[in-house]
Amino acid sequence: MSELQTIVLAGGCFWCTEAVYVKVRGVADVESGYSNGQTSQPSYEQVCTGNTGHAEVVKLTYDPAQISTQQILEVFFLVHDPTQLNRQGPDFGTQYRSVIFTHSEQQRQTALQLIAELDGDAMSGRKIVTQVRPASTFYKAEEYHQEYFKKNPGQGYCSFVVAPKVKKFREKFAEKLRKGA
Repeated sequence: MSELQTIVLAGGCFWCTEAVYVKVRGVADVESGYSNGQTSQPSYEQVCTGNTGHAEVVKLTYDPAQISTQQILEVFFLVHDPTQLNRQGPDFGTQYRSVIFTHSEQQRQTALQLIAELDGDAMSGRKIVTQVRPASTFYKAEEYHQEYFKKNPGQGYCSFVVAPKVKKFREKFAEKLRKGA
């Protein structure tokens, strides 16, 4: 196994993003949390106001020998709409913005190159608004947010918003599914 890497992704509600990446082969750990705000140790309620500056994020730890940064980001761009500013589906506010928080220059370059390739493509015809920023302080979300979809698959939001994203990932990236996922 090669040295594990970390990247932090903000693509709307962290329940959605986490539910996908826990199924990705080569991803060793996924934590839901908050990043890039002004408040130390923010709560979910504080972040939801949009006043703390934080984004809902997932912190991924992955093995680049099993899945590349490019592949991690290809999944990211599939399972959220990178053309919506401060919004994903029914969720709106700066806490739902699209951001890639990088931990290395290689990650930053990969993200910028992929955005350039995808920007304005025939798929949507709209400009990608995803930001690429250096990783900042990550605060792990409250325990009840961790593995939320797995624990609450019948909850309304999970059924109507999260499940379709997981299905889309399974259909497009079946070869990247973790065994038993």
